[in-house]
Amino acid sequence: MPAFVPGTPVETTEPTVEVTVDPQRPLPIGRHRFQLVVVDDSGNRSAPDTVDVVVRDSQNPTAVLRVASQVEFGKSITLDGRASSDVPPGKIARYIWTMLD
Repeated sequence: MPAFVPGTPVETTEPTVEVTVDPQRPLPIGRHRFQLVVVDDSGNRSAPDTVDVVVRDSQNPTAVLRVASQVEFGKSITLDGRASSDVPPGKIARYIWTMLD
C-alpha cells in the first residue's frame, strides 16, 4: 500500500487505493482533501475531482473521580479527576463538577 504524503501524488493502475493510517501517527482530526486525476491509454488527463474527508473523534472520554471516602466534620474535600482520560491523541479539556445532594 502506498504512503500518502500531502502534496505528493500516488500513482496506481488500480481503481481503488487504501489510505493506511499508522496508529502512532494517525490523520489529525479535521478536514482532509483528496484529489483524483485519471489518465486514459492515449495519455489524456482528466480534470481533477476532489473530495473532503472529515476525521472526527466520536469516542467519549472516561471520567475517573477519586476522593477520600471519609473526612472529618468541617474539613475540606479534594475531588481528583486526574485519572480521567481520552483516547489518544485526544486529551481532557474541561472538568465539570456537580454535587448531587
